[in-house]
Amino acid sequence: QVQLVESGGDLVQPGGSLRLSCAASGFTPELAAIGWFRQAPGKEREGVACLGSDGGTYYVDSVKGRFTASRDKNNGTVYLQMNNLKSDDTAVYYCATDATNRYVCGMEYWGKGTLVTVSS
Repeated sequence: QVQLVESGGDLVQPGGSLRLSCAASGFTPELAAIGWFRQAPGKEREGVACLGSDGGTYYVDSVKGRFTASRDKNNGTVYLQMNNLKSDDTAVYYCATDATNRYVCGMEYWGKGTLVTVSS
């Protein structure tokens, strides 16, 4: 079955960096678009980045220039490199996919999330 497992969340100071990982199994991750989403306390979940199977990327405006999504084709892991973190980036981060669409980030399958806290 499709499984997504996020890791890498931590407490970091403003201006710091983190790299989140999303380990994917149960499908062929390099053939599917995988997205990163986040949900901050008291806020609705929002899409952060989408990584297509062709390497194409989409980012929400608030993270453009600071976050980079990438994929390791050898092991199917998808990463989210987050630089110059701000307090507004504090949230639980999730990866999601529908496991079949190559270019659009579906939301049929979700990981359990990893907590990122940006605070001094």
